[in-house]
This record gives sequence, C-alpha cells and structure tokens, in this order.
Amino acid sequence: MFLDRWLVPRMQSSALPLLVSVSSAALFLLQLPDNADAQEVLLQDYKYGRSQGDTTSCSWRCLLLTLQWPGAFCQSLGEGRVCQIPPSVNHWTLHGLWPVREDRCCDCWPMFHSDVQEVEAELLVHWPSLLRHNSSFQFWRNEWRKHGSCAACVEGINSPLRYFQLCLKLRRQFNIDQVLEDAGITPSCHRTYKVSEVRRVLVPHVGDIHEIQCVRDKQDREVWFQIKIPLSRNLTVGCSPAADAEADWRSSGGHPCPPQVPFFYLPINHEQPKEPCG
Repeated sequence: MFLDRWLVPRMQSSALPLLVSVSSAALFLLQLPDNADAQEVLLQDYKYGRSQGDTTSCSWRCLLLTLQWPGAFCQSLGEGRVCQIPPSVNHWTLHGLWPVREDRCCDCWPMFHSDVQEVEAELLVHWPSLLRHNSSFQFWRNEWRKHGSCAACVEGINSPLRYFQLCLKLRRQFNIDQVLEDAGITPSCHRTYKVSEVRRVLVPHVGDIHEIQCVRDKQDREVWFQIKIPLSRNLTVGCSPAADAEADWRSSGGHPCPPQVPFFYLPINHEQPKEPCG
C-alpha cells in the first residue's frame, strides 16, 4: 500500500512534462472518439481527404492562383518587416491558391508539419517564405487555414497534402518564367514594360481574364509584383469572379498595374532584396 501511494503521485508528476510536450498532432488524435472504427474513419478522412457531403462552405465558383515576383515582394513591405530571398530562389514563387468568397474559412481543420513532409522539398523551392521571421511552414499553414480549408470541399483538394500537391502542379503548368523569358521580357533595373505588352505574351498561356499587379517602390515607381490567374473548379482558365467577390480579387498587397504607366520588372538581389538595383 505504501508503495502504491508513493508511486501514483510520482507517476502523475513525471507525466506532466510529457503531456506538456505532446505535439499538436497527438492532441488531435486524443480528441478522436473512443470507438476504434470511428477513429479509423476519421483518421483516413483527415489524412486522405474529407467526404464531399458537407457543401455549406463551397459557395465559391473561382480559384485565384497567385504568383509573386520575389524581386518586388520586398518592395511591398514596410520598414519594420525584414525581407529575405533564399539563394535557390531566382524565379516566380507561389503566393497562394484562393477560393474567391465573401465569408471567412473555418479554423476547424488543423494542419501539421507531417501533412506536407512528402512535398516539403518542392515547396521550399516554389513556395518559400520571404519574411525573415516567418518560417516557410508558418506561411503554408496560414495559407491552408485562410484559403485551403475553404477549397477542401472539392475532390482533389480535400486535405492539406492534396491542396499543396495541386498548387505545385499548377505552378509547373503555368511556367511564367519560361514564357516571359522566351518573349524577351526579363528583369531589369532600367528597362520598363507596359501592361498591354505583357498581356499579349501571357494571354495564350493564362487566359485573358487575369490581373497584373504592381506595388510602388521608394522612388514611387510602379513595380511588377504579382499575377493573379482565375481558375474554375475544374481548373480551367478564364473563370470570372462574381462582382460581390471583388475584395478577394483585388486584395493581397498589390494593385492593378496602370495600363498607360510603364512599370519595372526588377531583378532579384539576394544580398540586398529591398534595394535590388543598389
């Protein structure tokens, strides 16, 4: 009896650090039902995609594939935010794949690091964080929480892994770098471009309903920042976002490049990302 009375408190005490250090994924598992069959069903849904029965959050019609140019992303940041461009990044990167919708996504579907380990190496190349104090995983998790979980009502996007696999597939499909280079549209500190010139090159590849977005740099010049490509649910180009979804279409830090104002397509400078031309 004495031993029992001594062991129980000791065991409870020693278990506290373990409980504190339990990962988010383990906590998720602890919340599953006691029934073994029910656990297995939920685990399969969680890892490989939820069923399509719940369509309450599936009111959207269009997805926006948003690609950003690292050389201009840094120009979009205020003084207090520190930009970095990984040495391996010399190309357009993913910003997100966003259902165009009015209401907010549900935070009820968590995402863990293990969800994207299978594609992490490719994500680090094509979807890196460009903020020094934000890890790439934080960036991906925020995109899943804010946008991916809304898209998950569609088969093929209905899990974190599938969502990011699709984003990478679309990035390979829309090889903007090669399209622009083949047309002689290359980064420069001196040469400028016009919207009509760039659109002529992009339309055969991304459709005529797309948006070329700019930001203004310290010298108040227009600098090419992003391209937004609207896709329908079946991932064909040319979906036209509804008028009541203009906020999603126009948001995310940039503005439409003025049609009559030449803009710069600045080079990437890994050493001085916010001052690419010195």
